[in-house]
Amino acid sequence: MSIDLTQIIKAYDVRGTVPDQLSPRVARAIGAAFARVVVLPAAHAGRPGNDGTPGVVVGHDMRESGPDLVAAFAEGLTAAGADVVRIGLCSTDGLYHASGVLDLPGAMFTASHNPAEYNGIKLCKAGAAPVGQETGLAEVRELAQSYLDGGLPESAAEPGTVTDRDMLADYAAFLRGLVDLSGIRPLKVVVDAGNGMGGHTVPAVLGTGAGLPELPLEIVPLYFELDGSFPNHEANPLEPKNLLDLQAAVVANQADIGLAFDGDADRCFVVDEKGAPVSPSAITALVGLREVEKEKAEGRDSIVIHNLITSRAVPDFLTAAGATTVRTRVGHSYIKAQMAEHTAVFGGEHSAHYYFRDFFFADTGMLAAMHVLAALGTQEHPLSALGEMYEPYVASGEINSRVADVPAARARVYEAYVTQEGAGSVEVDELDGLTVSHWDGHPQWWFNLRASNTEPLLRLNVEAADADMMEKVRDDVLALVRADDPEQGA
Repeated sequence: MSIDLTQIIKAYDVRGTVPDQLSPRVARAIGAAFARVVVLPAAHAGRPGNDGTPGVVVGHDMRESGPDLVAAFAEGLTAAGADVVRIGLCSTDGLYHASGVLDLPGAMFTASHNPAEYNGIKLCKAGAAPVGQETGLAEVRELAQSYLDGGLPESAAEPGTVTDRDMLADYAAFLRGLVDLSGIRPLKVVVDAGNGMGGHTVPAVLGTGAGLPELPLEIVPLYFELDGSFPNHEANPLEPKNLLDLQAAVVANQADIGLAFDGDADRCFVVDEKGAPVSPSAITALVGLREVEKEKAEGRDSIVIHNLITSRAVPDFLTAAGATTVRTRVGHSYIKAQMAEHTAVFGGEHSAHYYFRDFFFADTGMLAAMHVLAALGTQEHPLSALGEMYEPYVASGEINSRVADVPAARARVYEAYVTQEGAGSVEVDELDGLTVSHWDGHPQWWFNLRASNTEPLLRLNVEAADADMMEKVRDDVLALVRADDPEQGA
């Protein structure tokens, strides 16, 4: 019985349970389709691999299902005539690095922060360019579905080959070349890898595991053992409960900073010396300003991308520093496209994805962490003081509401804030969901209400100039959203 690939191939990537949704058979079909939709056409257009033939670089995280799925995926690729460069265990940004420096399309087998029974595939074009619903993923899904339903086509006259290559040391050296940490003051850093790929990459980049010079960092490791069953906590630092161990360890060790990586280590969350989380919006402003100042020193103007649920502080600080800011939809494929279109120096999302022009316009939690360490280590103030500078407003965080009728709930909010308030008193846009802003007047507030792509959920983000106003707007909007189910909690 064939699986319906629309259930696991969504807007940005492949994600499903193993083996009932994502099996070696399915991986083989997706590999064959990826070869024909992305890899072979790119080679024919003049972007072959380094040896003159079409190629793909493939890596995987620590999940037990990874090696078997990679082997099957490689079979689909080589049968189509594409060579495969397997780089083994890596973080997602490690795969992007390999795709960038080798100038090859790539495939990363990971389910990021999802539970152990999941796995998935993040696909990219040569140079780490994103493959999403509108840039080839829909065609890959349709062709792979036809292979599952009707059988794989005959192998190419000259099947591809598979070679193995270790890229970890190259990845570490590349990042070290982008941020110089050698001259910072000594810092004690607690790192929670969550049994994910941070346990593989942190010793190489911030330690001496890749043979690089020692840095003035004392790393206190938490859960560095690679274990795709996640025995200690979910590898999803976006959930506050998954930061508790890191927060306690920072205080207990009297550390200067805490870093938490998700399962595939492409996102990084930051905790200050008091154990308090530092908002990803504050990190976006801090890192963005570092990149803008670097460009200014070279005599260049800067463009910085941010998604629409980051704090208003982000464009405030960056425009004051002379940068141009571009607001975009939530989601990595959108922000990566905007990064490339505008040749932006930096981009940030409130989900703690950080994107860098100098890293192939791709996201890397490790490089963002290095910038924070550099900012902290080149001055004497504690991280709490730095973070406070970049968080002048009060945010609600993202609040999910499960509703029976999403359009009706949204309509109630629109009626209350747009129709009744009057178009002249608020600014409204529908770039991604409904954003209502009263920022130019007094009191200052804004909110965004977005529907989930996969569940009957509405996601609310609110920000205001003070806590009382944030709580009022939050509670008023939630009351409208949850009018049919007022008992559900925040």
